[in-house]
Amino acid sequence: MTMRPLLYPDAPSWRAAPEKSVLLFAMSGLGKTHLSKMLRGSGTWFHYSIDYRIGTRYMGELIADDFKRAAMRVPFLRELLLSDSIYIGSNITFDNLTPVSTYLGKPGDPSRGGLPIAEYRKRQEEFRRSEIASLLDTSHFIDRARGIYGYPNFICDSGGSICEWVDPEDPADPVLTALSDCTLMIWIEGSEAHRQELVRRFDRAPKPMSYQPEFLEACWTDYLAETGQPEDEVDPDAFVRWTYAKALAHRQPRYAAMARNWGISVTAEEAAAVTDAASFEDLVARALERRSSST
Repeated sequence: MTMRPLLYPDAPSWRAAPEKSVLLFAMSGLGKTHLSKMLRGSGTWFHYSIDYRIGTRYMGELIADDFKRAAMRVPFLRELLLSDSIYIGSNITFDNLTPVSTYLGKPGDPSRGGLPIAEYRKRQEEFRRSEIASLLDTSHFIDRARGIYGYPNFICDSGGSICEWVDPEDPADPVLTALSDCTLMIWIEGSEAHRQELVRRFDRAPKPMSYQPEFLEACWTDYLAETGQPEDEVDPDAFVRWTYAKALAHRQPRYAAMARNWGISVTAEEAAAVTDAASFEDLVARALERRSSST
């Protein structure tokens, strides 16, 4: 497809813009949230976290209900809950999104904390719908940030799974169209060394992830065939570890297409060198200059 016109088509227009809006996308662990928090700390940037929005606006009730189901299995808590003597909710913050990932869970053996695959698929679909809705809320939050709080600049800290729900080769993709209309989309591109470090880090502490349905089904089928295990005996951590490197490989070309057709890219090393709002603006300007010189 022909590259969609960018919100800031070149470095001079970016630097001259009195109000700047960007969206960062990348695999988790490459600096999206670090940059977003740093810019928020400058006092002139509003930080919109997609994962926080998912957990508070779209999945908050689902998460709380899951906690309540667990509490109802404990007689002492059951009586307190039924008599409205206790309140159960999640304490989601920008720095603690654990309730979202805990609800998403991992498939496999229930005795090892796994979910039945049907329940896991249902939660994956709930997350997919929630993430798309949160992404489509971006323009609303840009208006809120400026109209209510007076922030001139806006950064959207997207989740690593953004690429799962869009078609970057479709010039009419509704989510990417909405996002590119109101933000400059920036890919933080990791190197092979970064990929290997992400795999090592994930292997030490495997976490729940969201997957494109077709990708999940292929991985689940292949894993069962390779291990010979029935669904309810799968080690949940072993499955997500086995899947992680495949997920990285699956997402990389999708991220690249998003940057090629809808935005710009910077390297993870460049992003890590940013120290303040001014150096972030310089980083984006250089990326726009590279983009202009290559077209």
